[in-house]
Amino acid sequence: MTSTNKANRRLNRKFRIRKSVHGTPERLRLTVTRSLNNIYAQVIDDTKHHTLVAASSLDKEIAADIQAATSKIEQSKIVGKLLAKKAQGANITAVVFDRNGYLYHGRVKALADAARENGLSF
Repeated sequence: MTSTNKANRRLNRKFRIRKSVHGTPERLRLTVTRSLNNIYAQVIDDTKHHTLVAASSLDKEIAADIQAATSKIEQSKIVGKLLAKKAQGANITAVVFDRNGYLYHGRVKALADAARENGLSF
């Protein structure tokens, strides 16, 4: 794959990262996906290929908070907090962070920091 545009560069980073980032039963994989308006996060068990916990800015339980947020970074913090709360409910405390080829700043960093602050350890 050639690095001719932004999407291909992200995919190259993603494949490079996924060579070394694997979830185990002890440390599951937390992956983040961004779209133009929303952000999604899920905790995946790579051995069973199952999503155990998921949260996004489209979840009904945080819809009021998302509406009140003034920026996408604030929305990401809310999603990170929700994901950490759901993960603790499923007895998940340690994860490996998969940024999915996105650069670690802005919305991705905000989600990761909020998840850390609310009990997940990376």
